[in-house]
Amino acid sequence: MVKVFWLIRPLLHGLMKLVGMTPQLVEIEPGTVINIWVPSETITKNDKCKKASKPVVVLVHGFAADGIFTWLFQVLALSGTYSLYMPDLLFFGGSFTDKTERSSSFQAECLSKALRNLGVEKCTLVGLSYGGMIGFKMAKLHSDLVESLVVSSTVVELTESISRSSLENIGFSCWSDYLLPETVGGVKVLLSIGTHKLPWLPNFMFKDFLEVMFSNRKERAELLEALIISDKEAATTDYHQRIHMLWGDDDKIFNLQVAQKMKEDWGSKATFQYITTAGHLVQLERPCVYNRRLKKILLSLTILHNNDYGGLHDFI
Repeated sequence: MVKVFWLIRPLLHGLMKLVGMTPQLVEIEPGTVINIWVPSETITKNDKCKKASKPVVVLVHGFAADGIFTWLFQVLALSGTYSLYMPDLLFFGGSFTDKTERSSSFQAECLSKALRNLGVEKCTLVGLSYGGMIGFKMAKLHSDLVESLVVSSTVVELTESISRSSLENIGFSCWSDYLLPETVGGVKVLLSIGTHKLPWLPNFMFKDFLEVMFSNRKERAELLEALIISDKEAATTDYHQRIHMLWGDDDKIFNLQVAQKMKEDWGSKATFQYITTAGHLVQLERPCVYNRRLKKILLSLTILHNNDYGGLHDFI
């Protein structure tokens, strides 16, 4: 039987190229490489990188899939207006390292270096779940690079208390059991919890997803272990960047109460909106609504950046 996801991947790669994106392998240091889809116009004939001609948006994926499977609908909606950069984080897609470091800070540093190597000076970062956590870390470590954040289904850091509460909500004792399923049944549970309502799919598609999406299990388990920090170690939530929060109202992992608490902490510096009948994977489950909201947010940020950050447009 033909493996559906093996067939879909080259089709998606062709689609990305049609909308003006091309993959680049960026060596951060010997043994560490980031695979990232970039605007084709920024790559010259001698493989040198030039500055993007449109506002830069960086799309950072979550833990269940790589960049291209996470952000397909958003790339199609945004590629005409923005210069999109879509990385695979370490141990996802084509990115890897032979280093033993697994922290979110290491991921953030590697992605920041990759973007700078590609000529990116400033960007708006759009992060989902794990990608949002990496985005927050980048915003702290490289505030000159990350001008603003749009985050969905995420937290600033996965503290022990947040982790414990979220795992209780979904009925698991550890993140590896949930996020690194070993059976078709486990994949179904993963996607059922991640969505408001999982559409019917034949079993072979879940089986293909299991075989294609969960490589580097040992390293990913180590990433999850390193992600959880004690409440005392949690960093301050004080950011100078604009933060826009875009949620699914039925997010079972980081629910609306978690999102609203973060909004309260940030006050007028942040905006918060939610999309009804959508879960943790809101950008896949309701892409048309998500894209409309995201476009409005990005437009407001472009206006603000062009006017030296004067006045906050809140689309709540």
